[in-house]
Amino acid sequence: MSPPSHPLSRGLVLEAAIRVADRGGVEAITMRKVAQELGVEAMSLYHHVPNKDAILDGVVDMVFAAIKLPGAGYDDWREAIRVRAFSAREVLSRHSWALGLIDSRRNPGPATLRHHDAVLGVLRRAGFTLPMAAHAVSLIDSYVGGFVLQEANLPVMTPNDMEDVAGNILEGLPADEMPYLTEMIVDHAMRPGYDYTSEFGYGLDLILDALEARR
Repeated sequence: MSPPSHPLSRGLVLEAAIRVADRGGVEAITMRKVAQELGVEAMSLYHHVPNKDAILDGVVDMVFAAIKLPGAGYDDWREAIRVRAFSAREVLSRHSWALGLIDSRRNPGPATLRHHDAVLGVLRRAGFTLPMAAHAVSLIDSYVGGFVLQEANLPVMTPNDMEDVAGNILEGLPADEMPYLTEMIVDHAMRPGYDYTSEFGYGLDLILDALEARR
């Protein structure tokens, strides 16, 4: 086993763990596999992380660190939260394995805490009561996570994929018995330029408009 090209550090260990998870899911994160990713013996990891739980806590914090913080530089709270939601979707789409891990950890790291504090700060400064801020965070995060999970499992990645999948469905679809589904496929999903991923922004704006009405 050749020595690593850089001296080991906690950051390098966590980055390696993320690469392992990106390929095999969170269940692939073990001390042995992370060590293999780094080209070292597993025992050498213990100088930087005490155990697997510390790695899991650390990778969650790194995922949060990659999401844009909704800073105070926005005049409109909705724009600040919108930018953060799009960033969260982009980051979590690259690391969809993290969705089930984020809420299961009991030792949030500094990036995670800063992130939550920044989101709450935007909402509280915008005039949301504390209960409404809690409702808003729960609703927005559930929407982002659900959309990412749905995207990760879709059989449709390109317009050609959409045409193939929709065409296969239509072949066995009794249009006279299911006219509304037929209409949706033919007159909406199969129209040139249709992109399911654009639904994210539309749904997010509906949520933000509803929250604004209750602010």
